[in-house]
Amino acid sequence: MPAYHYKALTPDGKVTKGVMQGDSARQVRHNLRGDAIMPMEVLAVEGKIAQTKGRRNGRHKGLSAYELALVTRQLAVLLAAAIPLEEALASVAKQSQKPHVASTMLAVRSQVLEGHSFASALEQATNFPKLYVATVAAGEKSGHLDLILNQLADYTENRFALQKKVQGAMVYPIILMVMATAVVIGLMSFVVPKIVKVFEQSEQALPLITQVVMGISNVIVSWWWLILLVLVGLAFLFYRFVRTDVGKSTVDKWALRLPVFSRLSKNLNAARFASTMSILVRSGVPVIDALNIASAVVTNVHIRRVIDAATLKVTEGASLSSQLEASSYFPPMMVQMIKSGENSGELEDMLKRAADMQENEATNFISTLLSLLEPFMLVLMGVVVMLIVMAVMLPIVNMNDLA
Repeated sequence: MPAYHYKALTPDGKVTKGVMQGDSARQVRHNLRGDAIMPMEVLAVEGKIAQTKGRRNGRHKGLSAYELALVTRQLAVLLAAAIPLEEALASVAKQSQKPHVASTMLAVRSQVLEGHSFASALEQATNFPKLYVATVAAGEKSGHLDLILNQLADYTENRFALQKKVQGAMVYPIILMVMATAVVIGLMSFVVPKIVKVFEQSEQALPLITQVVMGISNVIVSWWWLILLVLVGLAFLFYRFVRTDVGKSTVDKWALRLPVFSRLSKNLNAARFASTMSILVRSGVPVIDALNIASAVVTNVHIRRVIDAATLKVTEGASLSSQLEASSYFPPMMVQMIKSGENSGELEDMLKRAADMQENEATNFISTLLSLLEPFMLVLMGVVVMLIVMAVMLPIVNMNDLA
């Protein structure tokens, strides 16, 4: 039974939206009227997705990492209990309290009921990553879809946990940075000008540090709106530049050159590559197809080009480890583990170990950076405040000496 998005008016005049199943749009309208709700718009889920896709140039709201992990785990549990796929999809859609998740699952269910494979239905929904679709396709071919979905659930949950850990660790440094900036701007805008008025009436030559702080304070007080406008304009231009191919390539190139950012970018992309390859190869996806998908999920353009070149060489008969070893973007330990897996015929296990090792290393490195960022911000704030205090106190000390 197909699903339909609806927009309707409740008896008290409020607009409500939702998803309802029915044999036709006419039946859905009839059911809504039976509930004393006046339908304004009823559109099939597939048509709604296509309409949204056209409005946003092929991009519509997809599932978040948490939503994808939750949906995958629910499907894995239901399929392991021998519940048919279409019933499992309907149950997951009914369980979800978010309309876009429910509509996506119902759209997939409609495709499955029409005779499409689960992987094909996921691909048509366009809310699911290539990695997800390829892994499900491999699970369908092997006849162990419930086991593959369990692996996918573990993978998506680990990715979500890492994402939340980084976001949680960033909260305190961001708050500290905002507060430090606000304190410095407050001192320069309100405190320094009032104190410095005393020195302007004297004929005493002011120290250089005092003159500099006074100059900065005057600029902030007089031209704060222009400074804010310039900062917003630069941020907007940088955002637009990064969205272009040239801008993305330039930023990624500098990310691989700057000391700290280089290690961070390499660690994160190596972890993403290894974990993607691990889940795909363990699910039965051919190595060449796995490399193509792993290349697509890597965020750095230059690392992606290296993987694409390695894929061509592997297609011609070269080993994956030799191609990764030729670049400096992948850790030697990870390359050695992949080489060992190729030689021993246990590539699946070695990729899993390499993925776990890289994810742990990336997590530890990020944690170390964030733990160092907090004292760095405190020291930086202390230095700035100390300079402002010195700028105010030095003239007073000089006046006392002259007296």
